[in-house]
Amino acid sequence: QLAIVQSGGGLVQPGGSLRLSCSVSALPFGVNTIGWFRQAPGKEREGISCLGTRDGSIFYIDSVKGRFTISRNNSRDNAENTVYLQMNNLKSEDTALYYCVAEPLITSARAMCAMAQRSYSWGQGTQVTVSS
Repeated sequence: QLAIVQSGGGLVQPGGSLRLSCSVSALPFGVNTIGWFRQAPGKEREGISCLGTRDGSIFYIDSVKGRFTISRNNSRDNAENTVYLQMNNLKSEDTALYYCVAEPLITSARAMCAMAQRSYSWGQGTQVTVSS
């Protein structure tokens, strides 16, 4: 069974910070990759940061490099993961609906983020609005 619960988000001024959290429970075998995707109004969904739970690999798209940091805490058997997305120096173009995504088959963080239209297991979504 796979369950994803997100928290965090909200309204922040440009240059501010927010942290998103995602709890992924995937009993009994865990998942291979967990990522953060976003979709802004009128734009395509994009994978912005993904990590591999087995190899620890991390991927960021260029537009968030140096500003966003993905991290996680996990259980010993990797069946329970809490993943965070720390977002600093936020810009108006970061305004979007953010989703936590988990995938049991794909092992590459880069590949997960690249396949934004794949039918992953999705969290409920959380709004991030950057505005003065």
